[in-house]
Order: sequence, then structure tokens, then C-alpha cells
Amino acid sequence: MLPAQVTGVSPEAKARPNIVYLHSHDTGRYLRPYGQPVPTPNLQRLASEGILFRQAFSGAPTCSPSRAALLTGQSAHASGMLGLAHRGFSLNDYSQHIIHTLHAAGYHSVLAGIQHVADKPEKIGYTELLRPTSVKAADVAPAAEQFLSRAGSRPFFLDVGFFETHREYPKPTAADDPRYTQPPQPIPDTPETRKDMAAYHASARLMDQGVGQVLDALDRYGLAANTLVISTTDHGISFPLMKCNLEDNGWGVSLIMRGPGGFEGGKVSDALISHVDIFPTICDLAGLAHPSWLTGRSILPVVRGDEREINDAVFAEVNYHAAYEPKRAVRTKRWKYIRRYGERRTPVLPNCDDGLSKSLWLESGWKGQALPEESLHDLLFDPTEHRNLVADESSKATLEEMRGRLDAWMRATNDPLLRGPVRAPHGAKVNDPSGISPQEPTITIV
Repeated sequence: MLPAQVTGVSPEAKARPNIVYLHSHDTGRYLRPYGQPVPTPNLQRLASEGILFRQAFSGAPTCSPSRAALLTGQSAHASGMLGLAHRGFSLNDYSQHIIHTLHAAGYHSVLAGIQHVADKPEKIGYTELLRPTSVKAADVAPAAEQFLSRAGSRPFFLDVGFFETHREYPKPTAADDPRYTQPPQPIPDTPETRKDMAAYHASARLMDQGVGQVLDALDRYGLAANTLVISTTDHGISFPLMKCNLEDNGWGVSLIMRGPGGFEGGKVSDALISHVDIFPTICDLAGLAHPSWLTGRSILPVVRGDEREINDAVFAEVNYHAAYEPKRAVRTKRWKYIRRYGERRTPVLPNCDDGLSKSLWLESGWKGQALPEESLHDLLFDPTEHRNLVADESSKATLEEMRGRLDAWMRATNDPLLRGPVRAPHGAKVNDPSGISPQEPTITIV
């Protein structure tokens, strides 16, 4: 049962900051504020007024698990979100969603757009569900603006979720000319991949317009000064070796925050941050006790200049996306260790969304490429993660240390993978890992 919501507004509640959680789908860090030539001027404006975190990572490079980690402040597997909500996976306990901690402190919670941690938004327990005609930015942003026009004195948590930049992408505009577009880092530069990336640019443009509409509304209604804006995404962009992968291009995310408590001034932070750190940060900013299940750390010491780092390592996981693909990763400032579980050592192709870049790789033999059981990368000398040091004798001590870090995290978070293959819940729909596309017929778990 979800906890009862507070109906009165105490003086303490009125003094607490509003929170606007702006999130996009499959965007990674391919945005203008991260130095990419992607048309996102409104996000650039937000970064110039707030703080941009250059080393932020999601808890998983897959949609629902990533969002669950952020919204419950714990690993995806600890929250119960082992796969996609629309395919039959769910949180163990929806009262662990951040809105219920905020409700107890007098907050009004509102959902506008996509949420992707429940098959039906009513399960989560928002005070108010807006009903835009779609989850695209062009419909979600006006619904969010309408709420902001009547927000009143009670502090609010406004969840603004845009479908963009998920595939299928819109057609490129005249401003998104494929001839002058660079594909993302892991992808070869070809006419097909340039066209693919130009379409991503067009999707990012639409998402950014929605961001701008929400930011303008905060200014228009006098809410900006006392509102913490959190802009992020779930994981990397929907290209091969990005989304659903544990290289940095898979779980590295944009994170821009603006508002009271020091989130201002156009600053840039290189601190190692995880999405699980956002929940405790909100608690500290609002003066709330941390719920017992939180495993993240507040970002405020970094924001206020008291600490350079709050984490010496961050962690991520994959269980199910379209298909089962169990793997785990730990990352420090310099080192990355990835471990794959089970017997499969070739790509799980249904876990890559269909598109021009995927088709190019498939035509060139991607299906048969071998994958290592373990990977170790020195991110200082190998930032693109192409040199596996597992067999390097000089890296043996580091390998053992990173293995130990990952094992300790898995034990501390009661990772179900420690007990063998992770079973999907009854009724969940999954793809055959040996397939090609997530659009192929699914298997229903019985």
C-alpha cells in the first residue's frame, strides 16, 4: 500500500524548493553543453545558469532500470526493476519512489509525460496525472506549462518525461544536413551513419524545444528562483555499442542541475556521480531524513566546494532489456571493469534498437563477433575502451582490485545474479537472445 499523502501545507513545506525533473530518452551526453554539435540551445542555457556534471552515470544503460535507480536511490536490482516496465517488470515497492518521501514533507507530485517505471502510471502514486495527448515533447511541455501556471504555494515535484530522443527518429530538417553530420564515437563515418545521426539531431532539437518551454514557464510564473531543475537522461543513445552497453557511451549520461543550494553560476564538475546520488541530494536540499534503503550520496558537498569527490567508484548493471543479457560494471576515475555472465559470448542483437547504423553492422558480420567474459580498461590511456587489459600482467593487481570492488557491491546490494541466472517475473515478455530485432515475436514467461 502506498503511504497517505499530506493534505495541509505547513510553513516548513512552503519554504522547501520545488523540483522539476526533466528527462529525455536515449540521449547520453550527445548534447551541445557536452561539446557535441547537437542543436540544444535551451539545455546550453540551463548549463550556463546551473551546474553541468561531466562524469555522471546511470545505474543501468537500459530504460526502466535506469529510471528506477534514480527515483528510488538504489541499484536497479535492489529496487526490483530488472527489465522494462512495459514488458512486465516492476519495482518491488512503489512506496520507495521519491514522490512518497516528498509527499510526507508536504509536496504535491505531478506527472507530465513518460515515466517508464510502471506499466500504468496510477501504480506509482502521483498526486496528479496530467494527460497530454502523447509523450512527445510538443505535447508534454504545454501540459507541464499549464500546471506551472497554477502551481500555488505548496512545493511540488514535477516529473516531465519526453519520448525524444528514442527511436524512431523524425526525418532530418534542412538544418540537420547528413553531409555535415558526424556519427557518434563508436560508429564508423559512412553515408548511412551520417543520415542516422542527422535524424538523432532532429529528435534532439524537438526535445530541446520542450525543455525551453518548461524553463520559460518557470521564469514567466516567478518559480525559477526556488525551483531545482534536474535535467538528465536514462542512458546512451540508441546506436550499436551505446544503449544497453556498459562502456561509457552506454551508461554515461548528461546531468545538469540549476536552482537553490548552490546549483548556479555556470559551473562544471568533474566529480564522479551516479544517478543514485540524486535522491539523497534532494533530501538534503529539502531538509529531509534519508530513507533507509538509499545507497547513494548527496552531491551537495561537491556543489558547495566542501569535497572534490563523493564516490570512489560507481556501478551499473544489465539484466533484461528486450532479451536477457546479464552483465555488471564498476568504474573509478581511471579504471573500468566489465563482467559478462552466462555462456553467451556474441552480441545480443535484440538489445540494440533497429536503425541504419545497426543494419550496416549486421551486413558486415556483427552477429558473429566475439565478446570477452571480462574487460579491464585504463580510461586515462584508453578512453574509447578498445584495449582490454585482462591478460596484461602489469595490470594484474588492478584487475583483482576491480573484481573485488564489483563483488563487494554485488554482495552489499544482494544482487540476485550471485545466486545464478536472474529469472524474469511471471507474465514478462522477452526476446530470444539469439534473435536480431526487438520487434521480433516475444516469449511470455510462465
